[in-house]
Amino acid sequence: MKKTLLILLCLTSATSYAQEDLEKLIHIDTPKNEKVTATFKSGNLINLKTTETIHRNEMDFRVDHRFGDIAGSAGGGKNFFGLDNSTDIRIGFDYGLLDNLNIGIARAKGATEVRQLFEGNLKYRFIDQTVDNSVPISVALFASTTLSAMEASTDKASAASFDTFSDRLSYVTQLIIARKFSTNLSLVLVPSYLHRNYTAHNDQNDLFALGIGGRAKVSNRVALVADYTLPFRKSSNKKYREDLSGQRYYNALGIGIEMDTGGHIFHLNFTNATAIQESQFISETNSSWAKGQFRWGFSIARRFNFNKK
Repeated sequence: MKKTLLILLCLTSATSYAQEDLEKLIHIDTPKNEKVTATFKSGNLINLKTTETIHRNEMDFRVDHRFGDIAGSAGGGKNFFGLDNSTDIRIGFDYGLLDNLNIGIARAKGATEVRQLFEGNLKYRFIDQTVDNSVPISVALFASTTLSAMEASTDKASAASFDTFSDRLSYVTQLIIARKFSTNLSLVLVPSYLHRNYTAHNDQNDLFALGIGGRAKVSNRVALVADYTLPFRKSSNKKYREDLSGQRYYNALGIGIEMDTGGHIFHLNFTNATAIQESQFISETNSSWAKGQFRWGFSIARRFNFNKK
C-alpha cells in the first residue's frame, strides 16, 4: 500500500511539473507598452501632416499636384474642369535618420504672389500610442523653413517685394496629435504656428491655426481621408483684404480617397486650397467650395529602402 501511494505521488508530481513546462511553452505574453502601428498610411493626408514617419535609412519620394477650379467662373468645360491648369506642384524627398526622426527637402511652384519655393523640414515623433492605452495618443513635431527664389517685385505693397534675403523666408511649426481609435478609424489634430518675415501691406506676419483630419478605412487598400484647417485671423486684416481686392480668406477643406497599391500610396483629392505648402495654404486660401472654386489634386508617394538587411 505504501509503495502504491509513493508511486502515485511521484506520478502526480511529474505530471504537475510537465504541465507547468507545457504552459510555459505555449503561453504567449503580450508585450507591455506595445506601440500602435500604422495610425495612418502616409505622412500626409491632403493638406495636413500626420504623425507617421519613415524608418531609418529609408527615403520617401512624393509628388503633389493641384489643378485649376472645377467649376465657377474659372472652371467648367472651357478648361476641362480645371485639368488644363495647374495652381501648384510640389516635389519632395524625406529621409529617415531614425525610425521616428525624418528630415526633408522640397521644391514647390507656389500658388500665391510668392513663388519658386524651396523647403527644408524636420519631423520628430516623440510619443507613441500604445495598444494597452497606457499612452492614448501619438505626438509628433513638424518644423519647416521655406525660401522664395523668385525675382523681387517692384510693387512695394506686394508680398514678394523683398528688400533683404531674410524677407524671403517663412517658418511653420506644428504639433501633430493623433489617435487610432480602431483598425478602421484614425484622427489627427494639428495646432500650427506660421511666421512670415515679409508680407503684403497690412497682412499678418504671425498666424495661428488649428487643423483636424481623419482617415476611415474602407478596405485593406482603400480609405477615405479628409482634413480642415482653421486660421485665427484678425478681423481687421480680413476686412482690409476684402476692401482692397474684393477677395476673402477661406478655410482650407479637403476630402479624398487613399489607395495603397503595394508599392505606392496614392491620393486622389478635392480641395479649395490652391497651395500645397503650409506657409501658403494656411494663410492665403482665397477659394470657396460654395463658388465652385475647388480642384482636383493628387499625390503619389514611393518609399525606397537603403538598409543593408
